Amino acid sequence: MSFRTLGVLAAVTSLLAMAGCGSPAAPAGDPAEAHPAASSRSSAAVPGSPTESVPTRPNIVFVLVDDLSMNLVQYMPNVQRMQRDGTTFTNYTVTDSLCCPSRASILKGQFPHNTGIVKNHGSDGGFRLFHSRGQEKSTIATDLQAAGYRTAFLGKYLNEYFPKKTMGTGKPYVPPGWDQWFGGGNAYDNFDYDLNENGQVKRYGKKPQDYLTDVIAGKAANFISTTAATGQPFMVEVSTYTPHSPYTPAPRDEKLFPGLKAPRTAAYDKVPAGSAWLPPNLKLTKDQARRVDEEFRKRVQSVQSVDRMIGTLRDTLAKSGVSDDTVVIFSSDNGYHMGEYALPSGKQTAFDTDVNVPLIVAGHGVGAGRSVSSVVANIDLRPTFTDLAGAPPSPECDGRSFKALLSGEAPADWRHATLIEHHDPATDPKDPDFQYDSKNIPPSYDAMRTERFTYIEYVDGTREYFDRKTDPYMLTNIVGTLAPERLAELSTALHGLATCVGADACGKVSRAVS
Repeated sequence: MSFRTLGVLAAVTSLLAMAGCGSPAAPAGDPAEAHPAASSRSSAAVPGSPTESVPTRPNIVFVLVDDLSMNLVQYMPNVQRMQRDGTTFTNYTVTDSLCCPSRASILKGQFPHNTGIVKNHGSDGGFRLFHSRGQEKSTIATDLQAAGYRTAFLGKYLNEYFPKKTMGTGKPYVPPGWDQWFGGGNAYDNFDYDLNENGQVKRYGKKPQDYLTDVIAGKAANFISTTAATGQPFMVEVSTYTPHSPYTPAPRDEKLFPGLKAPRTAAYDKVPAGSAWLPPNLKLTKDQARRVDEEFRKRVQSVQSVDRMIGTLRDTLAKSGVSDDTVVIFSSDNGYHMGEYALPSGKQTAFDTDVNVPLIVAGHGVGAGRSVSSVVANIDLRPTFTDLAGAPPSPECDGRSFKALLSGEAPADWRHATLIEHHDPATDPKDPDFQYDSKNIPPSYDAMRTERFTYIEYVDGTREYFDRKTDPYMLTNIVGTLAPERLAELSTALHGLATCVGADACGKVSRAVS
């Protein structure tokens, strides 16, 4: 008998004892009875025998953090352990370096021009628009729930979601597809916040034990252990507010890393030559540089709680006997620049600091210690999750499954490029991503990113082209050296990506890019 089987039997026995009846009580919202085949987890049976069972469909643990840039991973030992145990995607790219558009792309598997979510709030973005358009009826959550998975969401959902809002339901609103729901609102401070806990709003205060990342870590671990005991496959998304501003660390971490400063890379306080939108003589002021260092130190402090959470969740999987049956994914909704390109702390640009973020996967069927350079995007998460669950992708998805890349395969028809689109800068002071330093706000743009280059077209007609192989810090715009034929080719491809609908059409355009 395997360690996993022993763990499940022990947990079920414990539940039986607590229930005091002949069968374990299903957790609230458990759809196991509606999907009786879903609890079959074993794949070790003799073909053709009476005991042959359905191959294992892995559990999925998805940790999504807010505004985490690549340079924070070096301070996260549990994330680094995931890299050693799993696969790192070096060219993972988000559709927009802004919270709500990126998160909508994850939920839907679509580019912003198809979700219609291009801002964090207002008439062209935010939760209220997402909800009013009926987009919650078909998401990662509804896909996995329909496939027989027990689902849970904890933390930050979409901008403008507030725990007490009923959305006409008569009680605090819980989006469809989630069996367990612990959604927050404007909880960026990590203290003094509300959580909608399965339709009941609970208030948390200022005590150390109220620190939000720790709270959702504990609830997620409980969901994993109780659901693993039933044998039903599960998907849980843990979505932290850290390290988003104001970069609040857990009390036990606020004295760590004294004197730490933001990295002084080749891009620090340097405007790219030939920039289409940044003044050539722009420099950080002393106050901006001081603030960048202080904020970077707080960001490093704040991700310690995220890193501990990842360790806790992986330990919980092991103790529950389901580590080998689970895929763990770590990523961020967007990146963050801090002093690079002479810009104060912020995002929204097409620089790699803002759009190329961590995607690290470990667990069931995932190659260990591998690095994959294929261009993967956040629109690929939804079809990958359904592929892992043995379900077909939604026809509305623009992305495709990267499951094959996890096991070391290299599909010949994989994309060569992906789209970044940013059409409505966060210029409203009510927006949590409002840029107080106006220098941080680029013009609206569409961009195309490949393994080698980034090509950008701004709304005013200016363009940029960075060869990241020879210029990894994107410090020289060489669009002026390109032949007219090449520029026309790039512009046509970018327009095709910026208007494509569906995985087939978007894939065809992206594969044609060279």
